[in-house]
This record gives sequence, C-alpha cells and structure tokens, in this order.
Amino acid sequence: MADQAEQLRQIMRNKNGNEAEPGSRTRIITISSGKGGVGKTNLSINIALAYASLGKKVIVLDADLGLANVNVILGIIPKYNLYHLIRKQKSIREIILDTGYGIQIVAGASGFSKIANLSPEERENFIEELSELSSADVIIVDTSAGVSSNVLDFIAAADDAIIVTTPEPTAITDAYGIVKIIATEVDYLNIGLKLVVNRVKSVTQGKKVAERVINIAGQFLNLKIDYLGYVYEDTTVGQAVLKQKPFFIVDPKCKASICVKHIVSRLEKVDYKEGGGLSRFLRKLVGRMD
Repeated sequence: MADQAEQLRQIMRNKNGNEAEPGSRTRIITISSGKGGVGKTNLSINIALAYASLGKKVIVLDADLGLANVNVILGIIPKYNLYHLIRKQKSIREIILDTGYGIQIVAGASGFSKIANLSPEERENFIEELSELSSADVIIVDTSAGVSSNVLDFIAAADDAIIVTTPEPTAITDAYGIVKIIATEVDYLNIGLKLVVNRVKSVTQGKKVAERVINIAGQFLNLKIDYLGYVYEDTTVGQAVLKQKPFFIVDPKCKASICVKHIVSRLEKVDYKEGGGLSRFLRKLVGRMD
C-alpha cells in the first residue's frame, strides 16, 4: 500500500520532485450536508454560476458516487460519467460537459457508494484523471449527504468546506453531526470550515440557526466555524427546479440569487487566501484514501 501511495503522490510531482505548477492556484470548495434535501446540490451549481459571473473558470464535480444529480438539476443527460472514467473507458476530458451557462460539470455515477471501495488501480486512475482539471480557477465539489468516508476525504483535501443546513430541527442536528465527525476525523485546522443556512424566512432566523451550530461546535468541540451566510426561501428556486434550470439563470435578481452573490463575495473577501491548489487537494485526498 505504501508503494501504491507513493505512486499516486508522484502523479502530481515533476521529474525534479517539486510540486507541479498546473492547478497550484485552483481553489477547491467542497459543499456538504448532514442530511439530504437541504438544497446542497442546487447551491453548489448556483455558487458555481456566481463565481463564473466574476469571470472565473469553474468546474462542478459531482462527487456523489451513489445518487448523482447535478446533471438532473441542469437538465443535462450525460452520455458518459464517472463510471466510465473509473472503469478507464473514458478520460476526464471526454466526460467533462459544457452546460451552456458558463460552467462545466463532471457528472457523477450511480452505483459507487465510496471511493475507498475502488481497487488500487481504479483509485490511481481516478486521482490521475482529476489532475487534468488544473486549468480551472475554482472547482466546486458537490459531495453526497451524510458522513461517508468519501465525503470526509473530499472535505479534508479541500481549501474550504461549506456545510449546508436549513432551519429544520433535523437538519440542524445532522449539520452538527457532520461537524462533530469532521472535528474528530479530519485535520480541520488546514481547511476553512463554513456554514450556510438555506431556506430562511428572515435574516434573524438564519443568524439564530448559525449561532446555535457555531456556539455548540465551539463549546463542545473547540471548533471554529465561520458563518458564510443564508439563502432566502424563494419561490423562484422551486420554479427553476421544475424547469431544470439554475435559479441564478432564471432570475439573477431574485432573493436567492442575491444571497448566493453575497456568499461568493464573502468567500472571496473574508479571510480569503489563495487556494492551496489542485495538486495539494489531490495529495491530501490520496493520503486520506490510503
């Protein structure tokens, strides 16, 4: 296994053993949630679009290897997806898709519950292919809901990890649950852990939910979480889902779209640091998998 890990690490190093330059400025942002149904994938896509509106080259990686649905929300039927990549039937350049909205996506594959279950050869191919995304300014990784090992792997390897919740008690409880597991199983000191409260009815409601999670995490886990912002409950979102179009495209001036713009603004301005880069992300991801 040690030889396998060293092989994977060499993927992102040049012949002199130095970190490869491509992807060194790529910012990796994972978006996760403690439970399904909180709007995580929808936010991933629309945050990507807000970044694209700033002139960034953005790729959304659907890392839900069990129930992938990024392409569903966009109304896209991919001919190829991560299944074909993992099976070495296609390269990542062959499966990456233009959406027509100024972002690209890598469609997930149903039937793979955990990256950790892949064979050593499949894992090596998967990591090597991901290194081809180094031309992106921002990569948004939409993970599956919950706390599977592949979710923790992507969180641990990213520059910023956004946890999405809603004001519902079960969503808040599950958000704290994933935060607790991050505190015990991930070197969270090297990532920016952030919270977004979705589907709020008021600024006050969003703030109260965030304070509840942040205060408990600080008191019992000694863990710092930044409140990134909230997204209003907005009828435009539901209408956009039915149309299979991003709400940021359907109405860039709706309440939800404006909230997403503020979230991206905070990502860029509050405690902003250059992304650790795709190469750093892949090395950390390989380390987690080993």
